[in-house]
Amino acid sequence: MAEDAITISKSIFHRRASSLITQWKSDRRSGDALFAGATSFSLVLGKSDESTSFQMHASLQSSLLGYEFPATLMLFTVDSIHVVTTKKKAQYLEPLRGGAVPIEIYVRGKDADENAKQFEKCSDIIKKAGPKHGIISKVDPIGPFVDEWKKCLDALSGDIEQVDISPGVSQALAIKDETELRLVREAARASSGLTHKWTYEELSEIIDEDKRITNKEFAEQINNKIDDVKAFEFMRKISPNFDPNQLDWALQPIVQSGGKYDLKLKAESDSSELHQGTVLIAYGFRYQNYCAHVARTYMVEPNSSQQAVYKTLFMVYESVLKTIKDGVTAKSVYEKALGVLKAKKPELEKHFTKTVGYAIGLEARDSLMTLNATNNRVIKDGMTLAVSVGFADVKNPHSQDKKDSSYSLLIADTIRVQKDGNAVFTKDASADLNGVSFFFQDNQEEKEEKTKPKKDAPSTRPGTQTRTRGERATNQDAEKEKARQEHQKALHQKKQQEGIERFSQKTGALNGVEEKKFKRFESYKRDNQFPSRTKDLVICVDERAQTIILPVMGRPVPFHINTVKNASKNDEGGYTFLRLNFLSPGQGVGKKDDQPFEDPNAHFVRSLTFRSKDTDRIEGITKQITDLKKSAVRREQEKKEMEDVVEQDKLVEMRNRRPHRMEPVFIRPGLEGKRLAGGIEIHQNGLRYVHQTGQKVDILFSNVKHLFFQPCDQELIVIIHVHLISPMMIGKKKTKDVQFCREATENAFDETGNRKRKHRYGDEEEFEAEQQERRRRAQLNKEFKQYTERIADAGRSEGLNVDIPFRELGFNGVPSRSSVLVQPSTDCLIQLTEPPFLVITLAEIEIVHLERVQFGLKNFDMVVVLRDFQKPPIHINTIPVEMLDGVKDWLDSVDIPFSEGPLNLNWGAIMKTVTSDPHAFFEDGGWSFLAADSDDESGDGDDESESDFEMSDDEIGAMSQESSEADSEIDENASDDASEGGGSAESEDEGEDWDELERKAKKKDRDTALDKDDDEGSKPKGKPNGKPMKRR
Repeated sequence: MAEDAITISKSIFHRRASSLITQWKSDRRSGDALFAGATSFSLVLGKSDESTSFQMHASLQSSLLGYEFPATLMLFTVDSIHVVTTKKKAQYLEPLRGGAVPIEIYVRGKDADENAKQFEKCSDIIKKAGPKHGIISKVDPIGPFVDEWKKCLDALSGDIEQVDISPGVSQALAIKDETELRLVREAARASSGLTHKWTYEELSEIIDEDKRITNKEFAEQINNKIDDVKAFEFMRKISPNFDPNQLDWALQPIVQSGGKYDLKLKAESDSSELHQGTVLIAYGFRYQNYCAHVARTYMVEPNSSQQAVYKTLFMVYESVLKTIKDGVTAKSVYEKALGVLKAKKPELEKHFTKTVGYAIGLEARDSLMTLNATNNRVIKDGMTLAVSVGFADVKNPHSQDKKDSSYSLLIADTIRVQKDGNAVFTKDASADLNGVSFFFQDNQEEKEEKTKPKKDAPSTRPGTQTRTRGERATNQDAEKEKARQEHQKALHQKKQQEGIERFSQKTGALNGVEEKKFKRFESYKRDNQFPSRTKDLVICVDERAQTIILPVMGRPVPFHINTVKNASKNDEGGYTFLRLNFLSPGQGVGKKDDQPFEDPNAHFVRSLTFRSKDTDRIEGITKQITDLKKSAVRREQEKKEMEDVVEQDKLVEMRNRRPHRMEPVFIRPGLEGKRLAGGIEIHQNGLRYVHQTGQKVDILFSNVKHLFFQPCDQELIVIIHVHLISPMMIGKKKTKDVQFCREATENAFDETGNRKRKHRYGDEEEFEAEQQERRRRAQLNKEFKQYTERIADAGRSEGLNVDIPFRELGFNGVPSRSSVLVQPSTDCLIQLTEPPFLVITLAEIEIVHLERVQFGLKNFDMVVVLRDFQKPPIHINTIPVEMLDGVKDWLDSVDIPFSEGPLNLNWGAIMKTVTSDPHAFFEDGGWSFLAADSDDESGDGDDESESDFEMSDDEIGAMSQESSEADSEIDENASDDASEGGGSAESEDEGEDWDELERKAKKKDRDTALDKDDDEGSKPKGKPNGKPMKRR
């Protein structure tokens, strides 16, 4: 932290110092149980060392000052505090004078004698205070400053007794005020939120896709999420002032699996492969120095024994939570948990952890405040505890392999102690059995089928009921689906006819596509413009003329840099070779460099090679040519990018009255320099944004294509968005979208509250904060909407209208780099939250194709083909399959033809075919090739779900009898498995399982004498193929 940013809160210092001294005095009156009768005590820090950071002495100083001050002594008496420190630190401490607790500051300098006198003064204060001086015995700070103070204390050993005050300091740190409780809660919510929103989902994907990853690699992936600010966006909705940059690790991520478990905090992730059995994950964040822990045990297909053990552990965990409240002892909490365990499963007592929790806060673990069988410390209101219960090395009676022969279970949460109970800060991460278990979908459905009652009569349909994505309402409402298909068929026919009429046969061979021409580059007009060095017949690079002059057959020959493909050098023998490759027609170097022949009979130079003994010169020439080529390519790209930028007319300012102005607002893309807010003004023919630095951005109404207002409901910002007809330059950035926004959260919001909220704590304070947040958002929406309507009124002559997205019709997708909410509006499909922004005008859409629409996939993709075929199709990827019906309904409602298919298509090749001859494309059926796949797929689904074929009861009975006889001929033992699966009719619906098919194959092999040496009792260990995992 920068030195000028250090600010110590005087009120917090004196409040916490007064509380510490009050507890000290109270302990002296009640028997000196915590402070051991100390009449004074000292707190000393030596050199700054990460290994000693957040130990008890450093934690107490951090609690009082908010920072750690190395080489600083704090001497406490019941009446005052004396501080010995350096001059720079003393300046930060000066504002603390004149508070509830008197404070004296002694400034150390370079004079050793003067420094010794300061310690002598401290010795006199200790003698005057009384015969016992308190120290934190288990802490051993280092450094010359500490050594000097120790010598001073040793000199007092004859008169003063040193006593350990660690229990008293531990008690003082354990009881927290509202500010500290809020910081612990933020750390806990960030820990459990990451577990719930990322860690669990990532583990699900690893299990679902059977990825090979080690425990250590997975732990490193979790560890890297701390640098991903977007991973903590959920915290901004819970706590508007949360700053993810303040997060640090209190407990580094630990991932354990495969039978090797250690339930201690110092455990480490090993390099063995993550085993899909029992996976233990633990970690915790530190937010502004305050810690929180969370741990969960995830089980893949747990057997009945493992489920019973976990239920017992969860029961013990709940008993601990019920027992913890103000006034109970740490010992009684452990005894209650042990009593519940003995009553339920006494055989697990030997596997139970020796503690069920510990105090947490500035220290990641307070060893003096543990919930074990011997600690008589009393739990107080305001403490924060990490509740941690577990079983270590439990034997698995139904293990599938050696790694699953034993397992461990652990549940850990961070809680706050209250008078009548406690509040769990990490409740977002589910800890019950249903929340931590994974089951194969087919096994789960098999269990569900066992509980279903048998039907009295067989179904009248021989086919099975089709399981579809998320029980889609489309298949439940056949009439609606049929009406949509008919409407889409009419839209496709209309689009086909429009395409034929739009592109006639008179459009030419390339149908309007500009024919590529051979480019000519001129280096010099006259020979006297050559550089003077060309007379020496050496290789010369002329940067001014963008030319390389090469000696060829005794003559200097210029080659423009745009004709050069690349240059390379290599050493061979005693020579260095320079090779120059040139661009030439028919070279096949890619689409961008494709050059047509101007004269088929012409000859082109493909490459030239030169050799020299001067290695340094060849290397310099190569670098010159490469740099010249890079600059030429860069200029060409910049020129191409600026082709469509149109210079706007001048803004006509409002003269007769002051323009309507709204501030503060931020502009995106941002201007150069520091990010500061500005104001937006409405003038006669456009908008003007004025930055605090004086920079101005003008937008004319004649260049505005769409005007959007997006409210801040469930968003972090409220937005006015302008989509332009022609791009414009903002600073050095070219953009077609300009956005004016303001954050919906109030960063300057006072968490301590005013006098009215001074004595409110917990849920009441949160409720009032939520109400105030809701009112603030409503006011922002009203202000921005009114201003957007004023902009539309001012630009009414240019046809401006306000468009507001329909959030209820939105769907998540990835149009660029990250998953965002894409929302339809009246005229567009937009995404305005994260750059790059997405604005697709509905009237410019030719057709929409939905890719990867097939059973078993969780996501599908959307491809939007525009009416301007020269523009590439727009892709919105990874849309959740649950949104499929909603997307289809919306597309159909706005009369956009769509199709769907199971695969991703090569749209580059498709659009090349379309643009080469659009008329022939539509004559050959146009986009019907997309709808063909969709019709085939939907037709198959209709046959399965709505078959017109029905059978009589006699025919069904005969078919069932024939089927059962055929099964008995194949395998006599199959009837046992069928009965376990819930009956032959139901097992036929699901198909034969993996093990049954394997047994039949082995029996057939034995009958044909092809598998004599196989072990008949062996059993396959593979997972059912193609079945996704799902959370129980």
